[in-house]
Amino acid sequence: LLSFIWKASAERTPRRREWRPQLYRKCTDTTWLFLFFLFWTGLMFITGYSVAAGATGRLLFGYDSFGNVCGQKNSPVEGAPLSGQDMTLKKHVFFMNSCHLEVKDVRLSSTVLCVASCPGEQLDTLEEVQLFADNNGSFLCVYSLNSVNYTQNPNADSLCPRLPVPPSKSFPLFNRCVPQTPECYSLFASVLINDVDILHRILSGIMSGRDTILGLCIFALALSLAMMVTFRFITTLLVHIFIALIIVGLLFVCSVLWWLYYDYTHDLSIELDTERENMKCLLGFALVSTVITVVLLGLIFVLRKRIKLTVELFQVINKAISNSPFLLFQPLWTFAILISFWVFWMAVLLSLGTAGAARVIEGGQVEYQPLVGIRYMWWYHLIGLIWTSEFILTCQHMMVAGALVTCYFNRNKNDPPDRPILWSLSILFRYHQGTAIKGSFLITVTRIPRTILMYVSTALEGKQRGPCSRCVCRHCFCCSWCLDKCLRQFNQNAYTTTAINGTDFCTSAQGALQLLSKKSSHLTSVQCFGDFIIFLGKVLVVCFTVFGGLMAFNYNRALQVWAIPLLLVAFFAYFVAQSFLSVFETVLDALFLCFAVDLETNDGSSEKPYFMDQEFLSFVKRINRVNAERAQGAEHASRNEEGAELQPVV
Repeated sequence: LLSFIWKASAERTPRRREWRPQLYRKCTDTTWLFLFFLFWTGLMFITGYSVAAGATGRLLFGYDSFGNVCGQKNSPVEGAPLSGQDMTLKKHVFFMNSCHLEVKDVRLSSTVLCVASCPGEQLDTLEEVQLFADNNGSFLCVYSLNSVNYTQNPNADSLCPRLPVPPSKSFPLFNRCVPQTPECYSLFASVLINDVDILHRILSGIMSGRDTILGLCIFALALSLAMMVTFRFITTLLVHIFIALIIVGLLFVCSVLWWLYYDYTHDLSIELDTERENMKCLLGFALVSTVITVVLLGLIFVLRKRIKLTVELFQVINKAISNSPFLLFQPLWTFAILISFWVFWMAVLLSLGTAGAARVIEGGQVEYQPLVGIRYMWWYHLIGLIWTSEFILTCQHMMVAGALVTCYFNRNKNDPPDRPILWSLSILFRYHQGTAIKGSFLITVTRIPRTILMYVSTALEGKQRGPCSRCVCRHCFCCSWCLDKCLRQFNQNAYTTTAINGTDFCTSAQGALQLLSKKSSHLTSVQCFGDFIIFLGKVLVVCFTVFGGLMAFNYNRALQVWAIPLLLVAFFAYFVAQSFLSVFETVLDALFLCFAVDLETNDGSSEKPYFMDQEFLSFVKRINRVNAERAQGAEHASRNEEGAELQPVV
């Protein structure tokens, strides 16, 4: 009986956490791997459905009032005699009543045709319309009317464009013929752009500035590579130059944003809602950049005395990377995989956006009605974007952390392990895919409410809302952002612990939290400052990319919601910088966690020597010595203040 009671009490007593680096492996969180497989089965179903029911060509190339996609061969629609025509040579969308466009029941009142070319000069009579058709092969009247009968048919007024036909040219706004006369241009743009669906407006801005966006993305990629080389061969002089560039970039971008906003507010020619939206977005960009500039400049001023320790810290990081130099190329693979997935995701999204059933209306014209359940598929597809993207980034983190762990917990520093990256990759796919999926799902759960809030805020934009609702919405955005950042750091420590000890996600997260709570605050401050320097590198890339975008997009204000492409470019620049510089961030966090595990399991004696090399050990001792000197100086100053008393004057 006593032995039974002793065993029961021993089972109830919590055992001390055991750290066994690189000694034990098992498959972790396999249930989540199965759930992820089921989720992707649903994504494949949506992909097949979008391919079968969607028509991306209608969105990208435009279509006429009879269901024909311009620039393509078309299948006939039952009940629409003018459908099913070969429009291979007719790539432009022409509005027969472009100077008097109206929207009735969410449809344009004007008949839309596919034409071979847009009329470059004004056509005042039907004879000129007929001559233009004969000379250019571009027929501006309804397809059923032969060009020979343009001037003879008594119904030509209703079958041909309203006279005079204004001069127009094709603009990369889904290949539409845009009128060039000022009075027609203003009305055409106000109806076509301001009343079109928000998705089309965003895509039109992206399509019209696609060359600029591509150039800025390449520029951001080059800047990120330059920053990675800077951190790889960092010196004290480079850090000072780097911080000076950060300060200049922040102040310069902030000043340019305010100058452009001032220029917009004093521009009397602004008539389109697109220009007004650009002005509002500029004000938002300027306010956000001002706040970020003030905060970052204050942090740089406060932390300026830690530059020397930061240089030594990055030298330790670079020595750890030198054991696996191919870690620096890992972001290229991650970037390529993410881009491929995003292209696939966007193609499916465009197909879903055009999935609709053709319905014949009066006059033999065709309109498309969205299919039932499409909106739910959009949300499912959005969750797939976030979850899969986070899973890909998590795999990169676990692979980098696993390679570092393999090199750190190697007794013979003169004989580093062979191919640590491939070994880490094999461990990840053999044992820990479920852990990566579970951690990325937690990030996805925190992002979904923020996405819903953004959707609701966009839907309510323009409606009257009280200051209380706006304040609550902003606070929710702020809280969700803070939760996302904290959870990311929490997950990264859990991934590194899994790479060290081979445990599941929850056990690893608990062990990492308990271990890091014992770590010295001095080491934590140095680690945080190292993360701050890496973050400044990302800010530098975004600053110069956004400045280039401001200069490029500002020259084409009309017919282009360029605030959206600029925001897209800024997001892409930060993502590229995050992808490349995250290697240093991951190595830094994993290095300090390995150091904490090393202190927990070893004492530096001959029986239990430390795994860390002498350079890292001397760096830690130097930090402790510097902090001890500062503490003694502060204590000495406080004693002097206490001993200072007023002496009577004799």
